[in-house]
Amino acid sequence: MAGEDCVRKRQSGSTTTCKTPENEETQRRPESERSCQNSSNGRVDVDHVITRKMQLIAEAEQLKPAFMKEVDSHFTEFVNSLVAKSALLDSSSSASLFPASCSEKELHKAKTLRAPPEHGKIFTARRSLLDELFEVSHIRTIYHMFIALLIVFILSTLLVDFIDEGRLVLGFDLLVYAFGQFPVVFCTWLYMFCATVFIPYNLFVWWAQGYCSSSHRVLRSFFYGMLLTLFQTVGLGFASTYIVVSYALPPASSFIVIMEQIRLIMKSYSFVRENVPRVLYSVKDKSSTVPIPRISQYLYFLFAPTLIYRDNYPRSPVIRWGYVATKFAQVLGSLFYAYYIFVRLCIPQFRNSSQETFNLRGLVLCIFNSILPGVLILFLAFFAFLHCWLNAFAEMLRFADRMFYKDWWNSTSYANYYRTWNVVVHDWLYYYAYRDFLWFFRKKFKAAAMLFVFTVSAAVHEYVLSISFGYFYPVLFCLFMCFGMVFNFILNDRRKGPIWNVIMWTSLFLGQGVIICLYSQEWYARRYCPVENPTFLDYLKPRSWSCHMKM
Repeated sequence: MAGEDCVRKRQSGSTTTCKTPENEETQRRPESERSCQNSSNGRVDVDHVITRKMQLIAEAEQLKPAFMKEVDSHFTEFVNSLVAKSALLDSSSSASLFPASCSEKELHKAKTLRAPPEHGKIFTARRSLLDELFEVSHIRTIYHMFIALLIVFILSTLLVDFIDEGRLVLGFDLLVYAFGQFPVVFCTWLYMFCATVFIPYNLFVWWAQGYCSSSHRVLRSFFYGMLLTLFQTVGLGFASTYIVVSYALPPASSFIVIMEQIRLIMKSYSFVRENVPRVLYSVKDKSSTVPIPRISQYLYFLFAPTLIYRDNYPRSPVIRWGYVATKFAQVLGSLFYAYYIFVRLCIPQFRNSSQETFNLRGLVLCIFNSILPGVLILFLAFFAFLHCWLNAFAEMLRFADRMFYKDWWNSTSYANYYRTWNVVVHDWLYYYAYRDFLWFFRKKFKAAAMLFVFTVSAAVHEYVLSISFGYFYPVLFCLFMCFGMVFNFILNDRRKGPIWNVIMWTSLFLGQGVIICLYSQEWYARRYCPVENPTFLDYLKPRSWSCHMKM
């Protein structure tokens, strides 16, 4: 019937299009399909298909930024809602701990108590950020570029030595010197570790076992607290420092001893700090048992890559020994990388620095020439210790929480940089220095708490460098307390634009140049310009300011 209508309309001269089922099906077909049908001899128009494909790719590239922005916004909303729900859960749990039936006096007394350990850092199973990023081929290429740069350093050193000496020089005198007197280092570490295993643990056990039945609990706590403080300051602090100074250990060996000293002090303090409130709560609740951790739990904590004590940590199911071997190999490779950086970029520059008079022009040139080796040393220290070394021990101990650092390279503020560069140390400073300071002053003086944390961190950093190098030259302390504090308030968390990330990196580069330049100048000045019968002021006065050796 539809065909007959069409015939009538044609005969009447009408221009109206006939809508037959065949025509409707043809109109419903895509334009590309019809164009393929219109091509000669039934062949596909390849040029049209390619053009159409390029158009689709261009449209996809245009939609990609908007799509990623939308995904990022939804992910941010999801994380914020998760944090909000967690906060509500904490508040509800605290409300259940303090019901409305309790008196206002008891509620105030309970709030003034320190938070129990489970209200502190929460450990969860998660991978290190670089392990996830290295699965992306683009990021892995950057890692390959650093390996290529190491190969260039090796070839440069071998070729220069071959030209100068007429033979290949494969000695590593600098590494042998820096890590010298290894037996002394090992015996010192063994003494510190054994003392930390037995003394703090037994002091805590003796205090906890007799605390409930003691009639002088305050005096008992003060007595055992003083014993622990005496052990940490004299047994760990003074004794190991005396060994380093008296044996004149080289820089790397001294650095190992002092870093282990600080690590064991921080771990023993965390063990006591986390378990004392548990004993106090058990006594308050009149519990029949005293919560004392097992020695195996304490021993595991001493090796675990964290400074926050817990009875149990999330554990990975298996140990990947190939992964462990790879991380230790990367640590060894980073040591050789640092060796070639010093040999090719630092020693030639600073070896003859004492021949020149100290002046402003020379200082500026020295700082800018030291930026490249300083930045490379910064990257190597981060990669070798915070990523490879800690992940290797975490894998051997099946320690599943691998968040030892965050994306500090994306920081637009120094406040965020300090929080993300070294999460392990930041957690200790946050929970035991910053939060305990606020608890002591009833959540007042937050600026003073931040200043206190900065001062402690700066003093410890300068202490490590002073003992390791054998002289006092407070460059790092001044950078921490002056520029670090200023940048912490200027480049705060409200700075979110990319320009602030550029400013952060620029200041970080300059700071590394200042550190490498000034400490290296002072190192060579004290060897080329010794002082006969030095006084106490001679140890404090920078030698590089006045050293001028005539050849």
